[in-house]
Amino acid sequence: MLKRITVAALLAVTALLAGCKDPGSAVSEPPPAAAPVEGVPDAGLAGKPRASGETLKAIRARGRLNCGVNTALVGFSYTDNRGRWRGFDVDFCRATAAAVLGDPEAVRFVPLSSKERFAALQSGEVDVLWRNTSWTFSRDATNGLDFAGINYFDGQGFMVRRSLELNSATELNGARICVQTGSTTELNLADWFRAKGLKYDAVVVDTEDQARANYAKEACDAFTADISALAAARSTMNSPSAHVILPEVISKEPLGPVVRQGDDQWADIVRWVLNAMILAEEFGITSKNVDEVRKTSTNPEVRRLLGVEGGYGRTLGLNDEWAYRQIKGVGNYGEIFERNVGQASPLKLARGMNALWNANPPGLMYAPPMR
Repeated sequence: MLKRITVAALLAVTALLAGCKDPGSAVSEPPPAAAPVEGVPDAGLAGKPRASGETLKAIRARGRLNCGVNTALVGFSYTDNRGRWRGFDVDFCRATAAAVLGDPEAVRFVPLSSKERFAALQSGEVDVLWRNTSWTFSRDATNGLDFAGINYFDGQGFMVRRSLELNSATELNGARICVQTGSTTELNLADWFRAKGLKYDAVVVDTEDQARANYAKEACDAFTADISALAAARSTMNSPSAHVILPEVISKEPLGPVVRQGDDQWADIVRWVLNAMILAEEFGITSKNVDEVRKTSTNPEVRRLLGVEGGYGRTLGLNDEWAYRQIKGVGNYGEIFERNVGQASPLKLARGMNALWNANPPGLMYAPPMR
């Protein structure tokens, strides 16, 4: 009995001493891994965090930016009949290259499906995703990735043939719905129908192109995607007016650039490429007048933005003319929007939430001050 008590006492003392170890010492057993999150890649796929500055060094060494984009989405990321990449997100790739390398054409565009995009970024195949990617909790928290802002506020909706004479998505009970797998779209669809107590038959495919093609072949009654993607799909139909986008917006889809965690300098660069575009529109600086504004403006914030004073580029590891170069080469946010998806494009999307904060009516586009 005495022996058992002595052993128990020794064990208790040992446990107490173990609990008093230096907080920085090794832990013998790792904490349990987080459970996988539905709809996102396993967090174990994430590569080792990169040291701050490593991404910028790699881009400069190879002389080009590797930019992940959508495989084919009219208005956002597509190749024209000459094989040149065009679109809203494509222009942000070019703006990033202009800021970092001084040349908006120093880009290798890497087309990626929804399933491929995160693994391509994690592995280092691409430096950044400018690829209509929704910022969500699970994507931000489990993938070893960081979102560097929002360049397009969107929402998910439904498109149907006008001949069905539907006025609301609530009339889709029992419908066949074309949807892309591996995306927030598929999860939002399930959530919305469950919340409404409705049923549907999902026609699931790997890419949005396939979902769009199935809808065009009438393999389903409705096609669901971000509203910008639905507008793009409708513009390519033989008779666009024969299709209608229903009024319901069933989700928030804040789309923006994504970078790997662990390289804060690169995240700051991508974030401020976007911010500079928004600030340029706010100050009325365009690709056409940027040279004149740079010479004549007395506004301190404009002078800092365009590299006339302040040395702000050096804090990012860039030339002080980084923002001037991207505005000169690609334009401001409004220019990019209008020519690719706005009134000067086949999509003719309204600015809506993507208008500047001080527009009439106001939108959500807002950048921190250049100070």
